[in-house]
Amino acid sequence: MPALPPHANGRPPSARRLAGMLGALALLAPAALTGCASQQSSDTLVVFAAASLTQAFPRIAQGFEKDHPGVTVKFSFDGSSSLVDQLAGGADADVFASADQVTMQRAVDQKLVTSTPRVFATNVLVLITPPDNPGHITGLNASLAGRRLVVCAPQVPCGDATLKLARLDGVTLKPVSQTTNVTDVVGAVTTGEADAGVVYTTDATAAGSKVRTIAIPHSDQVVNRYPIATVAGSSRPGEAQAFVDYVTSPAGRAVLSSYGFGAP
Repeated sequence: MPALPPHANGRPPSARRLAGMLGALALLAPAALTGCASQQSSDTLVVFAAASLTQAFPRIAQGFEKDHPGVTVKFSFDGSSSLVDQLAGGADADVFASADQVTMQRAVDQKLVTSTPRVFATNVLVLITPPDNPGHITGLNASLAGRRLVVCAPQVPCGDATLKLARLDGVTLKPVSQTTNVTDVVGAVTTGEADAGVVYTTDATAAGSKVRTIAIPHSDQVVNRYPIATVAGSSRPGEAQAFVDYVTSPAGRAVLSSYGFGAP
């Protein structure tokens, strides 16, 4: 404890004043200790993840946080390509989960991730319409003529997969809009801004009764494989690797399966 200051006249403080000083110090001590404890327990792990993981990853985080007391997982969901651009621009993150291997390879080539990426899930595309299907759309075919179709942009994994699937089905798509992530495609359909959209099976599952799902021929030939890796420069590499391990564990895969993701 620091020495108590002398009285202004040079004499030691009175007993009453001494008691007051000791009481003030007693009140300050718990606050100081509380501040230290708060700093020690504030351990946030930042995960950049593909937009199609918006539903599943928070559930996975619940299990991870339970197994790692004091660690809080914070997510940034967006199109995988946009997330790589953010990492390249210096964005702070600890883990990156992409919706396809091509985009993850960009991160590897730019040395934005350190660990070897591990595939943890798969996904395929479907067509969705509003529940009553006002455009009478039957699939990725001529029934889309004159209808408002929304898809992901080509540089985004779901957009690249959509183009590949359209080629397999011999269809030239004429979307009225292209989005930077699959979540926006779902939003356009559920709000009535679009007559149809191409999304992942998992997004259609998450939307539930808000959409009607139509299978697309050859979708099993255009499978998106989701890789995950720790980010270079992470300030908590041990916890980042622990999260990757949890996602790829039986517990993590069970959650992913419940949201419609396929096994890697």
